[in-house]
Amino acid sequence: QVQLVESGGGLVQPGGSLRLSCAGSGLTLDYYAIGWFRQAPGKEREGVSCIGSNDGTTYYTDSVKGRFTISRDNAKNTVYLQMNSLKPEDTAVYYCAAGPGCADDGDYWGQGTQVTVSS
Repeated sequence: QVQLVESGGGLVQPGGSLRLSCAGSGLTLDYYAIGWFRQAPGKEREGVSCIGSNDGTTYYTDSVKGRFTISRDNAKNTVYLQMNSLKPEDTAVYYCAAGPGCADDGDYWGQGTQVTVSS
């Protein structure tokens, strides 16, 4: 059974940090591009970051550049999203997805993890 499981969300004050994890089972994440998406209440889902499968090229939406870092740990079959200098507007449910490329739709999705940035 193929699964992506996100973890690491929570409540953090503005300026704080969180590290989200996307763990794969039943699939080898290194063979896929892995994207992080988020959806805030009343808003459309947006792509936050992606790491390619072949050369590990990384992409970030403008609002998180310089604050978020995506990375892989192939030994743990896990992709991380390190989020620093968090802002209230980063509050959302964060999802990871695995697909053939960063420009493609995800074939597999996790269940999401809530990130709340509030004082």
